Amino acid sequence: MEIILKQDVPNLGHKDDLVTVRNGYATNYLIPQGYATLATPSAKKMHAENLKQRAHKDAKIREEAQALAAKLEGVQVTLATKVSSTGKIFGSVNNIQVAEALAAKGFEIDRRNITIQGEEAVKEVGVYEAVVKCHRDIKANIKIEVIAEE
Repeated sequence: MEIILKQDVPNLGHKDDLVTVRNGYATNYLIPQGYATLATPSAKKMHAENLKQRAHKDAKIREEAQALAAKLEGVQVTLATKVSSTGKIFGSVNNIQVAEALAAKGFEIDRRNITIQGEEAVKEVGVYEAVVKCHRDIKANIKIEVIAEE
């Protein structure tokens, strides 16, 4: 079944994408939750017209995202946390703390757009990598330095 996404759906597509999914997924989840609409021929025509009108706005948003990614590239954030005598952190460092530290530096980034690299959580003192998603396919790498709080 073809549908038009009304908003970003993880592992499926972005807003205004035309995607094909299984019938049950569309009728039982995506459409009732308001994530998508059925892609009828008239809906496809309206969708194409809306995309034409929105194309120049998207170009401006993309340029702003590229400028933000250029500013963010190579930024280092220092987080001070409570640490045991062996260097282990009490708790862990997560994307919320990184977003707050970036906000203190003047970058307003939503916490959901920050991904800390690595399989396990940040639980020790050290330097870590994080990826900040500025736009659909525009990303910036930042460094997170975790130090002991005094």
